[in-house]
Amino acid sequence: MKSGYLSEYFEGVAAKRLSSVEADLLTSHQHEFQGVESLASILGEPTGKVPFSAKVIYLTDDDDQPLVEDATFTWYDVRSGERARGGTRTGRMRWEYRLYFPTTNVSLNATVGDLLVIAKRRDGGLLVIVAENGSSISRQIEWLFGFTDLAHPGFSVKSELETEQDRIEFASRFILESIGVVVETSAETYLDVMLEKFKRKFPSTREFSAYARSTLSDVDPRDGPDLVLMTWMEREEILFRTLERHLIADRLSTGFANEASEDLADVDGFLAFSLSVQNRRKSRVGLALENHLELLFAENGLRYKRSAITENRAKPDFLFPGVIEYHDPTFDTLKLSMLGVKSTCKDRWRQVLAEADRIPDKHLLTLETAISSRQTDEMAAKRLQLVLPRSLHQTYTSAQQKWLIDLSGFIEHVRARQNG
Repeated sequence: MKSGYLSEYFEGVAAKRLSSVEADLLTSHQHEFQGVESLASILGEPTGKVPFSAKVIYLTDDDDQPLVEDATFTWYDVRSGERARGGTRTGRMRWEYRLYFPTTNVSLNATVGDLLVIAKRRDGGLLVIVAENGSSISRQIEWLFGFTDLAHPGFSVKSELETEQDRIEFASRFILESIGVVVETSAETYLDVMLEKFKRKFPSTREFSAYARSTLSDVDPRDGPDLVLMTWMEREEILFRTLERHLIADRLSTGFANEASEDLADVDGFLAFSLSVQNRRKSRVGLALENHLELLFAENGLRYKRSAITENRAKPDFLFPGVIEYHDPTFDTLKLSMLGVKSTCKDRWRQVLAEADRIPDKHLLTLETAISSRQTDEMAAKRLQLVLPRSLHQTYTSAQQKWLIDLSGFIEHVRARQNG
């Protein structure tokens, strides 16, 4: 088991697309998968009925919070009795494995074509994922585990999770956390410095982004903007998680006692604290991305305005060359550009379409991997060009990659318009 790879969290993983028969099984009372012999390579050969505690998740692009339930799956051989009577694997005798699962809200939501993933965790339990067919999250799960062709019937199984594809980096870490796998990252050598510098509190996102960049003094923002952006984001994420873990531990150590009675817990206080942690994480990533882009644009000689106000008080994240030029009716429209910035898209990319009426061809930068072809085709039809750091392009299909542009390409596009 290598640290920093999927093997740190999983012993093996299997995936398939649900057929009509299997989708019916999931929603009926006949809760046994058949044709699962290949799962023996990760679940082992059953002796009797083997129970597996499972966390079952249903994922779609529509919900920020996935549907999650706990269940018990049972792995067994229907001919185990014949084996006990002296059966062998020779001749006409062969074992018939079954995987039994109970009815859950997840199974009731499953439909034909949905992605089914069964992952054996290091603690011996299962992580069972059903992802909506055609969704971006389905594509992301396929990419995460390295499944490229699930058109054939039966499970595709991987018990080797230490290849270069399985290395956990910025993009894969966010996908893992979306399915409830907490990836431990730490930069403890910086902790004392951060605690002193920020007075044991969370600083503003702009201040923290600047600090993260300062720890990478050998990075030149004019030399490969795509790599620089991902390097800055990776460093800031690790530093933030290190500081966050310490500050949260400090807060938890004081407890959540009820002021009216020391014997009662302050449940509302705990829930409010938990919500603040989640909200801080969500907002911080997007703001950090904008902070780093702002410096990259400035260092590469672009003129811009961040959060300029356009029609109907819309605020595109970046307007080029600026708000004065945008509101000047005599300024050449062909010299205007805009960039929306969203760390993850989901359906929120449509918000960008209404943020600068004078600019018909808009751009959106994201760090989201493997967005579905259905979504990117609609973006192209709406004249919205997707921009991704170059290292994330490989998570998309070959056809999509021909359409995508990277950050360096966008900077050149804006520079050409400004110098036109």
